Amino acid sequence: MQGLWSACGRQFDVLVYGDNIKEEARYRALGETDDNESDRLLMNHDTPPLIIMVAPNGARRSKADHPALPLTPAELAATATACLRAGAAAIHVHVRDRHNRHTLDPDAYRAAMTAIRQAVGKQLIIQVTTESVDLFSPEEQMAAMRALKPEAVSLAVRELCPDPSHDRELGRFLEWLAKERIMPQFIVYSSEDVVQLRELYQRGLIPFERPWQLFVLGRYTTGQVSKPADVLSFLHVSDSKWPWAVCAFGAREHACAMAAASLDGHVRVGFENNLHLADGRTAPDNAALVAQLAAGAEHLGRPLADAHSAREWLHGQGD
Repeated sequence: MQGLWSACGRQFDVLVYGDNIKEEARYRALGETDDNESDRLLMNHDTPPLIIMVAPNGARRSKADHPALPLTPAELAATATACLRAGAAAIHVHVRDRHNRHTLDPDAYRAAMTAIRQAVGKQLIIQVTTESVDLFSPEEQMAAMRALKPEAVSLAVRELCPDPSHDRELGRFLEWLAKERIMPQFIVYSSEDVVQLRELYQRGLIPFERPWQLFVLGRYTTGQVSKPADVLSFLHVSDSKWPWAVCAFGAREHACAMAAASLDGHVRVGFENNLHLADGRTAPDNAALVAQLAAGAEHLGRPLADAHSAREWLHGQGD
């Protein structure tokens, strides 16, 4: 099946076979180059190594969803070890309180981070979340991160800045992140969120030259399902110089991940959003989802980033 993808004023002819993106994508800049020039641009394109981040648990799932869902520090450490071996460069961590509820408690985070560091050292970037889950205010989210001082953090734009009255405090928080050299990833759930992020950037509230975005595919669709073409609405309004990654809800997570990898994006996979392999079987664990993507990246000719190269790249915010 041949799909014609159009985004950011460009056209991508992508050959799709089932859930695999063929490694050769023919690129044409509409009205800008002839076919020979387009081929030259494609061959000389500087594609960054693929950063695979695993999101092994999320805020809402439990052992009832999958017995291998890691919740305790020891389980997260074991998952981190397996996912590192499978090809991950980073892990996105959620933690629970003693009642197994989502929490942003710095002590709970420290216990998980210590266990992961003891297991894998610095071989994985540890990214924590500020996700509210309708439990925490923007002030509480930011206060938790100031107390924790993590290596990396994901930030939902619409949560931390729900209206203009939060602009100033958000700007101060982001300045603090930059001063502490904490790597942020800006989570956007829609093209409208991307537009909001760009507006905040243009007003000088985001002190990062090229903010790293996470496009969340399928969050607000019926049944929370995603498809590869969902990325196009994000790319259409995003700054083409800004690095980006995707995560995707549902069984087509792998297809969406391969689409992103073929377009120079990065990918987050794991039990937070999906429990199934590309063939429809339930994945035995998070590492199986990482390994599946790593194998797909090899078919695309896209090398994998390790934590060291990912840190260097992300500290420059995509330079």
